[in-house]
Amino acid sequence: MLDQIHWLATVTVLGVLEQAYFFLQVIYARRLFGISPPKTSGPPEFERIFRAQVNSSEYFPIFLALLWQAGLFFHQGLAAALGLLYLCARYCYFMGYKKSSSERLAPMYFTAGVLWILIAVSALGILHFFLSHYVGLNILQLLTA
Repeated sequence: MLDQIHWLATVTVLGVLEQAYFFLQVIYARRLFGISPPKTSGPPEFERIFRAQVNSSEYFPIFLALLWQAGLFFHQGLAAALGLLYLCARYCYFMGYKKSSSERLAPMYFTAGVLWILIAVSALGILHFFLSHYVGLNILQLLTA
């Protein structure tokens, strides 16, 4: 069983480490700009870092759910590769947002695209499972015949 999920687990750990890095960036920015919790406003430089971290945190559960569904129901390798693309783009999003709010746009659109692909392969994998398990219809055999 573990050989079927090791890549998904690896991408998950990398994602958690990335989230931790984003959290640390907010802590450092709070110290740099003298903004104590629970305040969330301050200079634009702080607010961009804070928003980048919050936005990344908001999408993380969605990303994880889709990563695992795509990996378990469709293909672990493809899901893990898409997961790595997502994490790289999310890092670019964070760093771009840190510099300027306009520099977040291209990585934001890219991460949205990766999430849509993960949704599609998850749905296809789940549909294939239901059709083959409950209806006895194997789509892959039909496509290759």
